[in-house]
Amino acid sequence: MTARGEFSSKFGFILAASGSAVGLGNIWGFPTQAASNGGAAFLLVYLVLAFCLAYPALMAELIIGRHAKSNAVNALRLISNNRFSYYIGSLTGFIGIITASLILSFYALVAGWMVCYFLAPLAELAGFQSVADWLTEFGLYRNIVFILVFMLLTVAIISGGVKDGIEKWSTRLMPALLGLLFLLIAYVMTLDGAMEGVKAYLWPDFSRAVDLKLIVSAMGQAFFSLSLGVGTMLIYGSYISQKENLSYLGRMVTFVDIGIAVMAGMLILPAMYVAQHNGVEIFDAAGRLISEDTLIFAVLPALFDTMGVTGIFISAAFFILMSIAALTSSISMLEVPVAYAVENHAIDRKRAAQVIGLLIALISVTIAFNFNTLFGLTISATTRFAQPLLGLMLCVFAGWIWQRNKVLAEIKAGYPKVEQSLFWKIWPSYVRYVCPVAILTVMAQVVFS
Repeated sequence: MTARGEFSSKFGFILAASGSAVGLGNIWGFPTQAASNGGAAFLLVYLVLAFCLAYPALMAELIIGRHAKSNAVNALRLISNNRFSYYIGSLTGFIGIITASLILSFYALVAGWMVCYFLAPLAELAGFQSVADWLTEFGLYRNIVFILVFMLLTVAIISGGVKDGIEKWSTRLMPALLGLLFLLIAYVMTLDGAMEGVKAYLWPDFSRAVDLKLIVSAMGQAFFSLSLGVGTMLIYGSYISQKENLSYLGRMVTFVDIGIAVMAGMLILPAMYVAQHNGVEIFDAAGRLISEDTLIFAVLPALFDTMGVTGIFISAAFFILMSIAALTSSISMLEVPVAYAVENHAIDRKRAAQVIGLLIALISVTIAFNFNTLFGLTISATTRFAQPLLGLMLCVFAGWIWQRNKVLAEIKAGYPKVEQSLFWKIWPSYVRYVCPVAILTVMAQVVFS
């Protein structure tokens, strides 16, 4: 193990990186986006963009990160080939740190809701109905309390470092998340109305697949759910041993992330239609989804209420699942600014995690105070604009600025026969030409429309 820490095993990295990728973006964001954008049509576009744009960008981050063995700012400086690219790399790295921090600031707010909704049925079972009501009512003080609770959990894990913090807890939390997800899907599928939700999710209306809003949402979702652009995967890549095959690890993380997003859709959309079957309104008169951003808080609790005592246990299981998903992602986001502080300013890791965690918590509290103005704005600015553009810059650095022979040498360290592989025959040109053009085309349409 190096002084700065390293994942102790291939399994540990896959679970940690998948944990970063698998978060509320998959289990809250993806099903919500799918439900709002035609179900199967969104799923189809998301799958295409995840493999064609997000995976190549993920590989760029992992390769740059392992080569540099440092945070995004230092890594992009290291592979720069002139003064201009050095400054652009520095700027990209700093914007990534800011974006990761802003994502965590709204993430902590939403994650706090998950913890509240997990605790509420337990309080109800214990006979504390007033506490349960307080936990499920949208309120400023409740939001602030659980922002702080969630950030304390995140800081505690990051303070432990790579092996004893990130890897240790990822290998515990991810299997628990997967087990709960499969159990909940199996249960929801036994309920009346579930098959209608499955049909809406898996039977596409191809005419909607060319809708610009859907494509932009799908691209943002692909980058957000894979934690791309902000440096989280670059940081995790920097903790990978030189002997590991990066193309294999990247594929595994992508498949796990996409697989869980798809499975989350198999839980949420059928659950929505079960709720509708039980008399809960999920669409308005014009056919639009009600409460898009708060879908799982508006629809699913109403569904659980129709199940009697069983619903209390199902509700607790679902929201502990959501809390675990949130935590596996939040630790990777906090690691981005913490790694920079530790490596560039020689700050003790525990102190860096505490101070930066407190600053992000204060930003989150500010969003809570100005929820109607800042919440949606922060999500849109970071996940639909900043992340794809930062992903674009990482593709430019990997494809145009970093020398090709050095890229090849880095990959060959863990995959000596990479030159004969399909990956090397496609990826260098793809990340150089296709990814930047595709991202710019979509983003240009957003701006000019």
